[in-house]
Amino acid sequence: MKKYRRLVVGLVAGLAAALLPAVPAQAATALPAANFRLKATAYSGLIDDLDAALPNVSVPTVVADGNRAATSCSPAAANRVASFCWNSGDDDVAYWVPQGITTTADAYGEATYEGATAVLVSWYDNGTDGVDRGVRVSFVDYSTPSAPTYRHVLLVEPYTNGSGQASFRAVNLHAGGIFWYGHYLYLAATGTGFRVFDLRHLWQTSTTNGSAIGRQSDGSYQAYGYKYVLPQAFAYNQSTTNGYANIRFSFASLDRTSTPDSVVVGEYANPGAGSRIFRFPIDYTDRMLTESSDGYAKATQAYDVSVQSMQGATSVNGKFYLSTSDGSGNAGDLATFTPGGSVVMHHDVLPVGPEDLSYWPAKGQLWSLTEYAGNRSVFAVRASAY
Repeated sequence: MKKYRRLVVGLVAGLAAALLPAVPAQAATALPAANFRLKATAYSGLIDDLDAALPNVSVPTVVADGNRAATSCSPAAANRVASFCWNSGDDDVAYWVPQGITTTADAYGEATYEGATAVLVSWYDNGTDGVDRGVRVSFVDYSTPSAPTYRHVLLVEPYTNGSGQASFRAVNLHAGGIFWYGHYLYLAATGTGFRVFDLRHLWQTSTTNGSAIGRQSDGSYQAYGYKYVLPQAFAYNQSTTNGYANIRFSFASLDRTSTPDSVVVGEYANPGAGSRIFRFPIDYTDRMLTESSDGYAKATQAYDVSVQSMQGATSVNGKFYLSTSDGSGNAGDLATFTPGGSVVMHHDVLPVGPEDLSYWPAKGQLWSLTEYAGNRSVFAVRASAY
């Protein structure tokens, strides 16, 4: 019954949303962008040690090794062009919460990664079951959109344990936004900047102990029962100049329509508080943020948009798209603005609980997902409709 209820609700709400007029709001205020900056840490030398200790597998291997089947569904999104839902266990689980989204269209311009077509979704563990497993990423095989399969991969941070051996531990972050660029997966780290994971180093672990992580006394490497782990390679830490407040890295996306390619990050803010959007250039030759001569990656655009409850943002041909949530009982909104113009609100055009955004250029699709247990979906809308 849940499937059919979603279908009816989606059709009705989508039609109603399509009839609502766009509402101009406040102007987006430009900020001096170069005052916001990021600096990379060193690449983790422990990855080589763990490569030697663990089987290394490819992204296509993981994508093809799906052990769960997605379901068809019709979330209530105006101008929806694609969608799927998780299996019942992932739809209903309380302690894992989906947040970020990216696709192989971010990874490379041809929209595949070593032949695989995939959607990646990040989830954080809120610890309500007494265990905090950190962050996992769903590798969804989207080569057959009518019948996606998927597998969860645990994100880990390499470290040296008390015995001087290479090990890894959970990554405890909100995981509000992700984007894929070449062989790197970038994860928004709310208070600090980015954690960056290297997809050339996916490790297969033992699944004999669902309550353990890292190297064990018997020499095995466990990951809370997850078959594969993806290691953090380095991080970007933020700082500001001239007294500006640090960025709250609530979500992130890649913009392949800009020249050069760039990264959009933004801030969630409670009602009544300000919220900002930033753009950083990224270098396709090394897949890292573009550095200035002083070693910092500096923002090239920054705006105070003061849109409350923003959950995701991206940019398409210079136009910004912002998803906003109205809580667990109301449809979500989509805001748009072009620099120099006002923010325009498109009310109730997204499903309840929308999160991160990602754009698929060849399809003209704006992808997002919803977070609330019992009503979770992944969907795409036609960007040109806004």
